[in-house]
Amino acid sequence: MAKETLRSTVTKDTQVTDSRPIFPKENYKYMLAGIIVVVIGFLLMMGGNSNDPNTFDVNEVYSFRRITLAPIVIVLGLLIEVYAIMARPKTKE
Repeated sequence: MAKETLRSTVTKDTQVTDSRPIFPKENYKYMLAGIIVVVIGFLLMMGGNSNDPNTFDVNEVYSFRRITLAPIVIVLGLLIEVYAIMARPKTKE
């Protein structure tokens, strides 16, 4: 038995165009919301700047906002992103 190979020939004149979006408009809104939530989480994690580089303020660096709240907000944003990707479009009945 001879092996059959499948070949596709593409010429310069052949052009595949599909202008349909990958996701519905609602999913893109959820994606944007998820990105904004993740950015807010990273902004919450920032800070801890000190005027004197020789001092280390434990309460400033290991605060509730940076150690607990910011990671929770970031994970929430990532879960929104997963939902935005996995959500099926609603069908009109």
